[in-house]
Amino acid sequence: MDRIPILTMGKLLLVTIQVDMHDRLALALQDDLTSRIVKDGANGVLIDISSLDVVDSFIGRMIGNTAAMARVLDAQTVVVGMQPSVAITLVELGLTLSGVRTALNVEKGMALLTGGGAV
Repeated sequence: MDRIPILTMGKLLLVTIQVDMHDRLALALQDDLTSRIVKDGANGVLIDISSLDVVDSFIGRMIGNTAAMARVLDAQTVVVGMQPSVAITLVELGLTLSGVRTALNVEKGMALLTGGGAV
């Protein structure tokens, strides 16, 4: 099964989703990411979804659940690069992703995670 790479940048983990997400891949990412948070002692996770044109209700819930799990493991999560069509779909599905911080791009997301303020 394919895996989504997780890069380490100091105490931050960077995930760039560049493939079409399916349920098994989303579950594998969730497992891999939570394991890496603990293993690396990460305090922040940046998930770049700019390549995703479509997010269904399961993938939307998985993003929210992954962020909640990261929070329990003492790491904050920022989702960046959300396409307008994805945002519209998530709202129409009633998935507000509460507790998930968002930013327009990686630079702004990194600023949120590192305390750099608004970019």
